[in-house]
Amino acid sequence: MTSAAPPPPAPPAPDDRTPGGSGPGGSGDPLAAGGLALGGTLMVVYGLFAVLQGITAIADDEVYTSFGEYVFEFDLTAWGWIHLIVGVLVVAAGLGLFTGAAWARVVGAVVVGLALIANFMWLPYQPFWSIIMILTGLFVLWSVFNYRSSRAA
Repeated sequence: MTSAAPPPPAPPAPDDRTPGGSGPGGSGDPLAAGGLALGGTLMVVYGLFAVLQGITAIADDEVYTSFGEYVFEFDLTAWGWIHLIVGVLVVAAGLGLFTGAAWARVVGAVVVGLALIANFMWLPYQPFWSIIMILTGLFVLWSVFNYRSSRAA
């Protein structure tokens, strides 16, 4: 009796976008691919927090207080609009990361960079929260820049 060997596994489909897959959206490093998914999730949450922060500053200027005189002091309503606009852009880019779009990585890096600057300048009003947002933003940037697609250039 002869037994037939099992057939070899089929190669991945051209549109295989699994984190460890070798398709166009895949990455050789599952940690980086997982980091990109976590980065996208964090971007959406980060952006929603920025939107809420902006709405709070726009709606009621007396919620936040300043802890001294700073060179980059703006009106709280202006800060509210800045956080609201940047937050909406961060949410949009974060949702774009889930599609695997290259534009989302570039736009995400730019808007998270702007959010980092805004949160640094927001330090006089909410120091603890700003530090948390800065650290989260740095991780998001790491995950976006660390992701390597296996797509041939």
